[in-house]
Order: sequence, then C-alpha cells, then structure tokens
Amino acid sequence: MRSRAPTLNQVAALAGVSHQTVSRVLNHHAKVSANTRARVLAAIHQLDYQPNTAARTLVTDRSQTIGLITFDGTLAGPSSIVWAIQQAARQAGYFVSIANVPPSDASSIQDAVTRLRQQRVDGILSFTPTTTARTALRDVPSAIPLVAIGATTPSRAIGPPTVGIDNRAGAALATRHLLALGHHTVHHVAGPPDCPEASERTTGWRHALRAAGRPVPQARTGDWSAASGYRAGELLIADRSVTAIFCGNDQMAIGVLHALHASGRSVPGNVSVVGFDDLPETAFLLPPLTTIRHDFAEIGRRSIHLLIRQITDDVRNLTIPTAISPRLVVRSSTAPPPVSSSNV
Repeated sequence: MRSRAPTLNQVAALAGVSHQTVSRVLNHHAKVSANTRARVLAAIHQLDYQPNTAARTLVTDRSQTIGLITFDGTLAGPSSIVWAIQQAARQAGYFVSIANVPPSDASSIQDAVTRLRQQRVDGILSFTPTTTARTALRDVPSAIPLVAIGATTPSRAIGPPTVGIDNRAGAALATRHLLALGHHTVHHVAGPPDCPEASERTTGWRHALRAAGRPVPQARTGDWSAASGYRAGELLIADRSVTAIFCGNDQMAIGVLHALHASGRSVPGNVSVVGFDDLPETAFLLPPLTTIRHDFAEIGRRSIHLLIRQITDDVRNLTIPTAISPRLVVRSSTAPPPVSSSNV
C-alpha cells in the first residue's frame, strides 16, 4: 500500500519548530533566522515534503502562478523572451502557465484570459504582437494584474503597462550606421503591417532618413520569416542602385543574405545588410551580421518585476511604458558602398 504523504506538522516536528514557522519558510517570509530556515529546509528534503498548493491558494488567495499568453512559437525573438520570463518567474518563486493562441483572433485571446483566471493565476503577462492582441487586452478587468510585452511608444500607452524594446531608437541606430558608412540611402524590409513593433521600426528608419535629408525608398514587407526576407531581397536586387538594407529582424535579414548570395552580389562588397534582435546564430553567419541587440533577459526581468509589483502592492495605474534601450552590434555585413555607387 502507498504510504501517506508527509504533512506540514511532521516537517515541523522533525525540524523542532512550529507549523507556523514551516509556513513562513515555504512562503519565503523574511522574519526567519538563517539557522531555522536551514533546519526546516533539511527536514523538507529528508521527508520529501511537497506543499499542498491548492490548500495554500485557498488560505492565502495566491497561487504563486503567473499566466503567460504567447503567440507564434516559431519566431526566435518571442521564444527567447518566453524563456527569460520563465527564468525570472522561477527566481521570484512563481510558476508560469502558458496559453498559446493566434495573435489576430480577439476571441481566442479573451478565452485564454478566461482559462488562466480559472486556474487562479495571480497575474497575466501577454505578448501584443498585433493591434488586435493589444486591443483585446483592454477588455481584461482592471482588477487582474496585467502586463503587456511589445510596442512601447507613448501613443500606445492606453491599456495595461507595457515592457519592450525601444524599436524606434534601434531602427534609427541601424539607419544612421549605414548612412555614416557613406550609403546614399537605406532600404527597409519591414515586419507585418498589423504589428506595432514593426511599425515602430519602420518609423525609426523613416525618421532617421528624413533627419539626414536622404530619400525614403518604399519599404518592402515581410512576415518576420527568413522566407519573406528572401522574397523581399529578390525584389530589392532588381534595383542595382540598392547598396544598404535594414531588416526588421534577423530572420528576414538571413533571407535577404541568401537572396543576395544567390544573385551573385557580395555582402558587404556590393550591399550592406543590418538586422534586428542579435540572435545567437547571427555572429556565425557568412558574413557575421551587423544587428541591433536588445536584452531578452531584461525584458523578462522587468515584466515579471512590474507584474509582481501589481500583485503584491495592489497597484494598477502603471500605464507608463518601459522602453529598454537597444545597442548597435557591428560585424562584417556592413561596409562603405562600392566606389561606383558612392555618389549616386
């Protein structure tokens, strides 16, 4: 027959403390001495005691679980942020329950919120990769701690507090880098038009060109994938005056590099290419990709910190967006334009 699971009182008896002290240790209470905490943890380990989370939730009205609404798991950037969130949540003593839904289906997003609430999560983090996703979050009851991850421009600050990269600044960095090398203008492969982050990167690129008094070419549109970058690259290759391309993410930049290689145009000899994200693989491409780096781990830490602040302090009016500054990482995919193109 199966033996009964050890109880909290048995842990207390073995450690020589009260059951209230064991509860304080389990709940990471600060007012427990290091020696007492060590004895309790040793007793928990010896008995293989597993806290009854359901019972604790009923007593504390806290599940120590955070809901995370995600979308396209095939994209490297969001996947890196999901990993960072899970690590930051674990360090803060929280579990993460993930709901993956289509980003442009408002009803699916609302259903995900309902399912997570039924699991009694303490708060919800949600990616906002599309305008539909951001709008759907505005219908979440204000009593629920909620943080969005995505575009952070002040014009989009209506709704839940938001954590994300300063996309405009990153795009401007990429564009100014290419102009400083001597390129007459910079072409752009943008992300999906319904994606606020893609729109911000396009805006940063356009503003940097206008500020420099340079012509603004028509942007080509992709869907964040390498395949869409390849298709956009094929279109750009048809124009022999193109010497510099800024891509909205690294995956599309990889597709552009392939298209250029397939056409016999060298990088950076004929065309310079800049990406956005600084994925781990970009340093090992041929040539290594110049890109805009943003700290996925910092996005995870800040979003978790902001959500836990709402949970523990019962604060909801944190609508000011948190924009994390990116930086330019220069590698071998950018160089001055060919001499014949320098005065185009």
